[in-house]
Amino acid sequence: MRKIDSKIGFIGAGNMGEALVGALIKSKAAKPEYLYASDTNGKRLKSLTKKYGIHVFKDNFKVFSLCDIVILAVKPQQMGQVLSEISGRTDYKISRKKLIISIAAGISIRKLENFLYKPLDEKNRKKLPIIRVMPNTPALVLSGISGMSSNRFASRKDINISKAILEASGQVIEFDEKDLDAVTAVSGSGPAYVFYLIESMAAGGTQSGLSLKHSSTLALATVKGAVKLLEESSESAQALRKKVTSPGGTTEAAFRVLEKAHVKENIIKAILAAKNRSRKLCNLH
Repeated sequence: MRKIDSKIGFIGAGNMGEALVGALIKSKAAKPEYLYASDTNGKRLKSLTKKYGIHVFKDNFKVFSLCDIVILAVKPQQMGQVLSEISGRTDYKISRKKLIISIAAGISIRKLENFLYKPLDEKNRKKLPIIRVMPNTPALVLSGISGMSSNRFASRKDINISKAILEASGQVIEFDEKDLDAVTAVSGSGPAYVFYLIESMAAGGTQSGLSLKHSSTLALATVKGAVKLLEESSESAQALRKKVTSPGGTTEAAFRVLEKAHVKENIIKAILAAKNRSRKLCNLH
């Protein structure tokens, strides 16, 4: 794990922000004394400094000014107000290079630039590279996967530092920004699809006469085991599925129902719907 000695500031200290703070400290990628956070919730800040020993402030601009790397972790609907307050100040300036990483869903790089670059000339804009990230909630348990895109001012060093921060809580893949709506649909919303599958399997178990406790345990353990098998196998998901589906057997009977209901096609439609909604939300914010 790469060590990061730069000051890292989190503007917004919600679940995802805390997940990254915890991951950076747990992985020893960053020391607590190099981490800063701001939030309007005083209780939240008090909890963070008690739990992790990081620096906390209610003033977003203070964190922005102090840090070399600024992670924007506020809710998408709050981003405009937060960035306007920062870039609208008379003392807003970029005296040294500062890396911006946004983990807010649906906020495009162009929109981030509109707020942060407007008061700056081209020379100072180059000192403020921007990385946009689409994380997912398993980052909370250090098992996330994130898609990331960078703007024209981000160097390979900036990208690698961003990856090092994000890899503390999971995997990272680089994408062109145009692909982030699809990333959102597959991995951003994806945990909900898996939870829905487990929920449905457990319901099927209870309707077959099992207790909810036993049915839920079977469903969760089966999904975990299937994922582990897929991870450790050289075969594709499709090939492994076919191995389980013996002709005339129970799994084949189940798949006849799934295929008649066009489940695969509907899952694909669902992902496309999520992608289209992500694109619309990006235009709304």
